[in-house]
Amino acid sequence: MAETDDRRTRDARTNSIGRCIVSCISVFLTQFTLALIPRFLYTSPLSIQLALSALVFVVVVGLGGRCRRALGVYASAPAFVVISIIYVWVVYVTVVREVVPLWTDVLFHGEVAMLIIGLCSIFNRDPGRVTPGPSLSSGSVSEVSETSSLMGRVRYCRSCEAYIKGFDHHCPAFGNCIGQNNHFLFMALLAGFLITESSFVACSSKFASKSSILYQTRLESNLAADLVIGGLLFSLLQLLWQGIFFMWHIYCICFNIKTDEWINWEKYPEFQHQVKSEQGQSSTTLTFQNPYDKGILGNIREFLS
Repeated sequence: MAETDDRRTRDARTNSIGRCIVSCISVFLTQFTLALIPRFLYTSPLSIQLALSALVFVVVVGLGGRCRRALGVYASAPAFVVISIIYVWVVYVTVVREVVPLWTDVLFHGEVAMLIIGLCSIFNRDPGRVTPGPSLSSGSVSEVSETSSLMGRVRYCRSCEAYIKGFDHHCPAFGNCIGQNNHFLFMALLAGFLITESSFVACSSKFASKSSILYQTRLESNLAADLVIGGLLFSLLQLLWQGIFFMWHIYCICFNIKTDEWINWEKYPEFQHQVKSEQGQSSTTLTFQNPYDKGILGNIREFLS
């Protein structure tokens, strides 16, 4: 039995190392591809380069996923996030930092450090797992949903195969569920990503302006300049979708609704409100109602507490 457990531990460690290596390769291929855009489209406006970067990013990620499935290897989304942060930080330290004031340099390093610490914390923090009792582990879907709501909005996560209190969604990028115990940390991390990426965009834009790399020809351009513009495009793309994602979660907090509840409200009896049809018709219409909404201030107070 001990040998079997040791073998499983070694296999799990080897698998984790392999997935991290695949993630590292994926990050470098993605960033290298993005760095080719300013190399060959040096005369195009930044908006055109950004639009093409979005298309290239989707294509590269899609093709990479297909190739990994064909080869039977898999990447780690959390490792991809961490390696991407380290990559941007390395580009900043080796190229961009030379034109940045001291206080901005210290601030950016602090932002990156806080991101890494926050990521390590959310990777391992219990989101609010609940041990399933007889009322949760048996019964129909409606009975389980009604019982879980009475226990404090406990929902089942298929990815983790666990019941989570205050379940919002399963986050592949963080490799963990977002629930009652780590929802505040999740929001802080989203804000941290937006701040850090905005700082990198500002610093790399200043570097590009001072070195005039946006006005260079392809022959005058160099690898360092291409990496900076590629990292700038990558950060802008992240800011776009993360900004929308962050605003969505702000909305959910203000109205005390979870992402899972918004998408699957028809599964949860407490969100269902039956409206009778007009006279002469026996049918009823199912509409959405939120029994947890306490007003914006009350909802924010509940989230912070």
